[in-house]
Amino acid sequence: MRQIVHDFDLADLKEVIRDVPDFPVKGIMFKDITTLLKDGDLFAEAVDFMYDHFREKEIEIIASVESRGFIFGAALSYKLNAGFVPIRKPGKLPAEKIIEEYELEYGADQIEIHKDAFMPGTKVLLVDDLLATGGTAKAAINLLKKLKADIVGAVFLIELKFLDGRKLLEEYDVYSLISYDSE
Repeated sequence: MRQIVHDFDLADLKEVIRDVPDFPVKGIMFKDITTLLKDGDLFAEAVDFMYDHFREKEIEIIASVESRGFIFGAALSYKLNAGFVPIRKPGKLPAEKIIEEYELEYGADQIEIHKDAFMPGTKVLLVDDLLATGGTAKAAINLLKKLKADIVGAVFLIELKFLDGRKLLEEYDVYSLISYDSE
């Protein structure tokens, strides 16, 4: 496999992410990635960094969390020649599904996956845009485990290290491109 030569470094990616205070609720400093996504070169670099970390892992399925996780999950799925499985918010999947509830930094929520998303033992990589408290990622991992996935790891564009979400994923290969030690 060819080695990707990066034209940018991770600091370049971090530099373009915009902070939006009090979104979606007061007291939250939202990391707006649309400023990265609109730059084709930087978006490609972000996907290439993710690809580089997991390209030797023989991944069969990318499972990605709605909605910003889909952006990176679909692109990474293409690069890895892997299938793509959406993990969605309630009421969005049409066939038989399983549901997982979890806590957010600012409330509670649920996610779901189709019961027939993949066969037991399938090598699955979880992809999302942000690791904060770890609630969403852990809920997604729980869904994958219920379907008996061989979980290869999890990759995130951004990690808010000060919220310790990684602790919930300690048994997995967790890779984050950009990290913040404080708000």
